[in-house]
Order: sequence, then structure tokens, then C-alpha cells
Amino acid sequence: MAVLDYYGHSTFGLTTDDGTRVIIDPFFDDNPWTEVSPSDVEADFIFCTHGHFDHFVDAIAIAKNTGATVVGAFELIEYVQSQGVENVHPMHIGGGWDFPFGRVKLTVAIHGGRVHGEGAEGFTTSPAGLLFDLGPGKRLYHAGDTALTMDMQLLKGRVDVALLPMGDNFTMGPEDAVTAIEFIEPSVVIPIHYDTWPFIEQDVEAFAALVGARARVVIIEPGKGSYEF
Repeated sequence: MAVLDYYGHSTFGLTTDDGTRVIIDPFFDDNPWTEVSPSDVEADFIFCTHGHFDHFVDAIAIAKNTGATVVGAFELIEYVQSQGVENVHPMHIGGGWDFPFGRVKLTVAIHGGRVHGEGAEGFTTSPAGLLFDLGPGKRLYHAGDTALTMDMQLLKGRVDVALLPMGDNFTMGPEDAVTAIEFIEPSVVIPIHYDTWPFIEQDVEAFAALVGARARVVIIEPGKGSYEF
């Protein structure tokens, strides 16, 4: 049984069947949804969809505390290395890798490429989504921050659980997220990247109603809930 712990916004802890601990988009200290601090986090791997503050800010501290391997697009990993993190795995859009716990592929996401951090002015990178294949019935797609893209149609039949932003303003909103669901056809959808700040306030129950029978919408209370699959 794999378990997703939702810390709010786009931050998740993923514990795989073999007990591997994965953190996705680490945003803890300034995340209003959680009281967990970076020093509390245990991780074997850290995956970052992109370098914006609210997806990356605690990656380096957690990596140094835990020895976790940081995974992301090449330029982002170059910056992580420049900050003294030794365990890294660079990837890029369209590429995949067989990790001990399963295969992960970086998918297209349309968003900004700035890297947040001291001395990061010379680093920009392509944002990405993350497609985890943990075995039958356990194919997980974290879309990252993205607009609706036609490339999402390529994921049809390859996703069991989709973590989709629907806050609008910075990412796709509820209507575009519904179209993404039509493209991907996941069994389960977990809405993310909403209600953290006024710009992305949404009625998540209304979103679930909008999705209708297209998929089962699982609403995890930010900072408190989890999902087993």
C-alpha cells in the first residue's frame, strides 16, 4: 500500500510499498497549511517540479538534514549542487529513470522557470510534471504548476491517481482542470494548489461537482489528510 500525505498547496509525502520516503515540492516553513518544519521531515528522495519558492524553498535544508537525493530538471539540480548538496539526480522533460521504488518520468508543464534561492540568478529551468509508475494501479501524476496542455492527452491510460492544480490565476483553473481530466482519464483526482492565498481561492466542492462522473474526486484536507492507494 502506497500512502500520500498532503501537507497543503502542492507538497506531498509519498511512502511507497517498500517503505521509501519521497517528498514532492517541499514547502513547509512558510506553508500556512502545515505546522511541520523542514527539520521534522524524513526523506530518501526529494522531487521538485520547479524552482519557485512555494515548491522548492525547503529542498536544500531537507536534503542536508536527511541525505535524501534531490531529483529535478538539470538546471535546478545544478543549483542544488552549488549549494553543497551531494546526492542528486538530474533529469529533464520527457526523460524517465528506474529508481529503486519505481519509474519516474518528467512531463511537460507550462509555467515560469525562475529558481528561488541565494545566488540562483544564473539558474533557470523548465517546470515539469512528475509521472510515477509504482506498479499496477499505482501510477501517480503530479502535474506541478501548469496550464492546460494538449500534451496531457498523451497521459491517457497511464494515470491512476492525478494530482491537479485548480486554483486558477497562477495555474489552470477548475474548468481547465476538468478538461485535463477528460484528456487523462484518471480513476482518482486530488485537487491541489488552491486556497493557500486569496489569488487562488476556490470552492473545491464545486470543483468536485463540476468533475461529475469523469473521475472520483478525493478532497484531502490540506495539512491533515492522507490517501492510500
